[in-house]
Amino acid sequence: MLFPPLCYSKILMTEDILSAELITDGLAARLVGRRVLYYPEVTSTNEIAKTEAQAGTPEGTVIVAGRQTRGRGRLDRSWLTPEGNIALSAVLFPDETLLRSLIMMASLSVADTIETVAGLPAQIKWPNDVLVNGKKVCGILIETGVRSETVRFAAIGIGMNVNIGQEELSGVRTDATSLFLETGGRVSRLRLVRELLEDMDNLYASIVSGGSVLEEWRDRLVTLGQEVRVTEGDAAFEGIAESVDRDGSLMVRRHDGRLTRVVAGDVTLRV
Repeated sequence: MLFPPLCYSKILMTEDILSAELITDGLAARLVGRRVLYYPEVTSTNEIAKTEAQAGTPEGTVIVAGRQTRGRGRLDRSWLTPEGNIALSAVLFPDETLLRSLIMMASLSVADTIETVAGLPAQIKWPNDVLVNGKKVCGILIETGVRSETVRFAAIGIGMNVNIGQEELSGVRTDATSLFLETGGRVSRLRLVRELLEDMDNLYASIVSGGSVLEEWRDRLVTLGQEVRVTEGDAAFEGIAESVDRDGSLMVRRHDGRLTRVVAGDVTLRV
C-alpha cells in the first residue's frame, strides 16, 4: 500500500512511540517480553531489572526506557541513552551453566534484529559489541545475582543507538554510529524492540532445551583472524585472535607463539 508523504511520516512517528501496550500487543513471545514495564526515563534499566528480579518478578520480564541517564556498559563504562535510542533489560532465571551462552544469545539477537528491521549487515566484536560498518551500534551488559539461596537471575541490558545523529555521538570515546546515520533515515524503535524480544525468546528457548548458538555467534565475530590488543587489569599483550572455545573464551596467539585464553578482558582491534 502506498501512502502520501505526510501520512507515511505520521506512521513513522507512531512507530517510534514506545509503551508497554504497543510492545506486547500480539507479540509472538512465550517468555521474553510476556511482561513489559515501560518508563519514560530511568537511571539504569539493569538496576530496575535487578530490583524486579529480587522482588519475584516473573521470568521474561523486560524493562524498557525512553531515556537512560546513568547506564553502564562492560568494564563499568558509561552508556547513556538519549531520546531516540533503545535501552532495555530482560530478567531471566537461567541455569548457571548457561550464563556464557546468554552473551552469545543477546548479541546474536541484536545483530539479527538490525538486519531484519534496518536491512544492515551486522557483526559482533568479541564478546558482545554489535557493529555496523565497523562501528559500534549496540552495547550489552549482563549482570547476575541471587534472588534466594537457590534462584539465580540474570539481567541482560541492551543499549542500541537508533535515531540519533553525529552531534549526540560526538562525546563518545569509541568509534560509534547509529542506525539513523547508517541508513540515512529514521528506524522504527517499536519494530526493533518487538523483533528483538521475539528473537531473544526463540534463542533462549533453544539454549534452555539443550541447543547451541556457538557456531552462529562465532561466524558473526569480526574479531577472529584479526590483530588484537588484550588488556586485563594493568597487563596488556597483543596477538592474533585465532578462535573461540566452547564457553566463548577468545583464544589469542601471542607474537611469541603462546596461545592465551581470554575470558573477560578488554579486546580492541589493531587496525
